[in-house]
Amino acid sequence: MTRGHDDPTPGRPRIAPGTRAQIGRVNAVIARLLGAVAGGGPPNVFTTLARHRGLFRKWLRFAGALMPGGVLRRDETELLILRVAHNTHSAYEWTQHARIALTTGLTEADVERVRKGPAAAGWSPRQALLLEAADELHSDHTISDALWDKLSAELPDEHLIEVCMLVGHYTMLAMTLNALAVVPDVLPPGGPPRTMRVLQRIAARGR
Repeated sequence: MTRGHDDPTPGRPRIAPGTRAQIGRVNAVIARLLGAVAGGGPPNVFTTLARHRGLFRKWLRFAGALMPGGVLRRDETELLILRVAHNTHSAYEWTQHARIALTTGLTEADVERVRKGPAAAGWSPRQALLLEAADELHSDHTISDALWDKLSAELPDEHLIEVCMLVGHYTMLAMTLNALAVVPDVLPPGGPPRTMRVLQRIAARGR
């Protein structure tokens, strides 16, 4: 049976999060710091993927170049990631990014509306186009000429490339998280910590 994106991952992880000895001291420090920014412990995504030590930090640099270091506006990046999480039934991605999205100017109502897709009332024309792009990339593995023409009227080439790579990357990550049965982290109550909001502003200034 297919799981919904907001359902907890059942059972035990297929590959358990690694201990400091299993992932190495440097990777353990990275995971702990990234968890502290989010207001929690070391995220399971990092302590699991870091068990492949040679790949983890190379992947992390690429992932960081897309989020939060990409050229798209941060709220638009999070819209795309959330739609990918919904389309791929990734409980882990949804749980993490529903929280992160609130630091980018999106509201809780916006986050919930992502589930309804690009046709839902309330999106700006540009937001609806981005959500359509996420859906077409998911279903067709490409973007139709009609939608591409609309997107290219809104976005420069650099942004268009990033839309495709962002959706592709988070689809890859969702499939990995689903296949490994990575359990969503237990996040502290309340909204994202102030530290995350400050880092979002720094990332926005750096674009």
